[in-house]
Amino acid sequence: MIVNCVTVHVIKEHITDFIEATTANHEGSVREPGNLRFDVLQSKDDPSCFLLYEVFESAEAVTFHRSTQHYLTWRDTVAGWMAQPRTAVSYTVVCPKERKEW
Repeated sequence: MIVNCVTVHVIKEHITDFIEATTANHEGSVREPGNLRFDVLQSKDDPSCFLLYEVFESAEAVTFHRSTQHYLTWRDTVAGWMAQPRTAVSYTVVCPKERKEW
């Protein structure tokens, strides 16, 4: 399993737009084969800071996600709304190992 934690800092004027576009991406992502979680989190202390917590079964599932229309639309739509380039850190899962535990 692979976990991607993507941090996005959004220009304040576009927070509502970003949430709308990211919700659409979330809705498509959670229906993908190989996607176990796709959480969208907003910082309590800084509402312009978001964390996308993405869990995939495999590298192939990540590659598939990045080829989907909902992801490509999201990527292109939100690009101009970012206060700085988004950052991502990938992790391998230590626990839980079993898919049913996700």
